[in-house]
Amino acid sequence: MLKMGNGMYPPLAVTKQREIDEAIAGVVRELAPDVVRIRYDIGQDSTGDWAIFFRVILSDQAGQRKLRQVATEVVRLLENRLDFPSMGVFPYHNFRSVSEQEQIQEEAWA
Repeated sequence: MLKMGNGMYPPLAVTKQREIDEAIAGVVRELAPDVVRIRYDIGQDSTGDWAIFFRVILSDQAGQRKLRQVATEVVRLLENRLDFPSMGVFPYHNFRSVSEQEQIQEEAWA
């Protein structure tokens, strides 16, 4: 989903959503069952720069025993598969476990 702020032209990433979706699907396949799903939005960060905001749901087991390892691997694989600078976005990654999401029930993470 694109979130536009001050009328700036959207980044190239907006036209690359199929490529982004394919990269995400590959990361989820590769890191399953630790990574359950990844969602994202393209928008402007707090400084007005264009960004891609990833929301990563991890299995409860991954969240408990190896959060840092799995998170590092998610970030690395996404950076290897997507050229963020050429897409005109800076990546942000947020992580949550399945049980955290069940408790919070935030729709954007569903």
